[in-house]
Amino acid sequence: MDQNLTFVTLGVADVAASRRFYTEGLGWEPTFEVGDFTCYQVGHGLLLSLFEIDEMTADVGHPTTPGNAFTLSQNVGSRAAVDAAVEAARAAGATVLKEPQLADFGGYHAYLADPDGHRWEIAFNPGWSVAADGTATLRPIEPGEV
Repeated sequence: MDQNLTFVTLGVADVAASRRFYTEGLGWEPTFEVGDFTCYQVGHGLLLSLFEIDEMTADVGHPTTPGNAFTLSQNVGSRAAVDAAVEAARAAGATVLKEPQLADFGGYHAYLADPDGHRWEIAFNPGWSVAADGTATLRPIEPGEV
C-alpha cells in the first residue's frame, strides 16, 4: 500500500456551524458537498472533511464522542487492495472496527484502529482522483463501478 493520507474527517456536532467557521471564518472554499458532508482541499491530494458526529458513529460502527471524533483515511486502487490492507493491518496488531464492505457513499471500505486506538478508514472510491497539480476531485460513483 502506498504511504499517503487522503482524508482527515472531523466528526462535528453541527455541520452548518463548522462549515460557517471554515468557509467564513478561515476563508476556505468547499471542494465537495453532499448533504451534511463537506470537504476542503488542504494539501496536495488531501481533503479535510466535516461529517455529522452521529452519522460518523453509525458509519464507523463504534462510539464517537467529541475529542475522538476524527478518522484518517487512505484511498486505494481496488476492493482487493482494501481487503489486503485490512488483513496486513490485522496481522500487525490493528483492531478491525468494520470489516471491508460496500459503503453508503457507493464505494468499498473498512475501518480499523491502530494500537493506540487512532481510527483509519481504508477505502476504494472510483470517484476519487488527484490531478498532477494536487487538486483532489470527488465525483458521484456510477452503479457497477465498485
